[in-house]
Amino acid sequence: MISNKELEKKVNEIEDFLIKTRRDFHMYPELGMEEYRTRDKIVEYLEEMGIEYEKDIANTGVVGIIKGKAGGKTVALRADIDALPMEDKKEIPYKSKIKGKMHACGHDAHTAILLGAAKVLNELKDKFKGNVKLIFQPAEETVGGAKPMIEEGVLENPKVDGIFGLHVSNGIEIGEIGIRYGQMNASSDMIKIIIHGKNSHGAYPDLGIDAIAIASQIVTTIQTIVSRRVDPRNSAVITIGTIHGGEARNIVADKVEMEGIVRTLDPITREKVMKELIDIVENIALSMGGKGEVIREKSYTSLINNDSMVDIVYNNGEDLLGAENIINIKHPSFGVEDFSYFAESVPGAFFNLGSRNEENGIVHEAHTPLFDIDENCLKIGVLLQCKNVLSFLTRY
Repeated sequence: MISNKELEKKVNEIEDFLIKTRRDFHMYPELGMEEYRTRDKIVEYLEEMGIEYEKDIANTGVVGIIKGKAGGKTVALRADIDALPMEDKKEIPYKSKIKGKMHACGHDAHTAILLGAAKVLNELKDKFKGNVKLIFQPAEETVGGAKPMIEEGVLENPKVDGIFGLHVSNGIEIGEIGIRYGQMNASSDMIKIIIHGKNSHGAYPDLGIDAIAIASQIVTTIQTIVSRRVDPRNSAVITIGTIHGGEARNIVADKVEMEGIVRTLDPITREKVMKELIDIVENIALSMGGKGEVIREKSYTSLINNDSMVDIVYNNGEDLLGAENIINIKHPSFGVEDFSYFAESVPGAFFNLGSRNEENGIVHEAHTPLFDIDENCLKIGVLLQCKNVLSFLTRY
């Protein structure tokens, strides 16, 4: 087994590379499925390292492979590479140069960390059995690049036996990590509700069917799904974010459209909530003389960590950072994360990497225009991911 001291030495040697690479990605952010420059830079680095790769998987995805000695398993590391449609309002030398686009969620850091891990592991490939797949995934923030990458075979040839992912977090101090057994992130379903009524003059409401009145009853009633139809030991959130209907103040509306999102933590609750919601929409509308329909667009599935994979992260975190710096996350996040598709396909573990530093003003949360990270987290991320890979290949 490669010693911690040897790993730490190699990671320290690439600190400048990590910072330079991360800042370059930060200055040139690209949105989901548009990450062409990012893809080309990743390919450039992999070629410099002498690492085999395939590109243009699920449009802009890249997969590298490090082949160790024969006879071992295959483990994957994943980084998302896309940015957000936001204006970077930080005043720093590496501020985004692309107007209206920003790495406001740390994917630039994730990409740099994976490249750093690639660099270290490639130099050590004669010391371990098995393979390491390096998955650079597009479009986590938008259409979800994980699922199409899986469909195009990134977990095959050679078959991946386990996968690790991480996410920087300004809710956690630098030098700490957060990890959780089981449910880590919620699933989500985007919904559109359409209510069909009948126009009439406001003076003669009995001649129409008021779609707005129907919609009002539906909005109120669907809130009881969580409070009365979901097991209180489980969790769900139903949000109606938009509502549009009507043509004039004195006309009974014949149509209302509402849009919202449903978030749940497990597949059974997910389907139960959707069934209840559809029943309420259709039956309330019918009872009031109208018609209701629900259009469901499935988004990400729940991210559920594998216990054995979490054990590896947890043990390595204690070994490298100290037990006092491993945070047991009490509750799963209701945010979504499409690493869930990888973790659904093979045993996986996803953890949060502390990047907060109050002393240096690194306190702003992701998806805000002042978001930044303490770049010391880059070395920590590389160290942990390399150790996770080596532990997995040694164990299995």
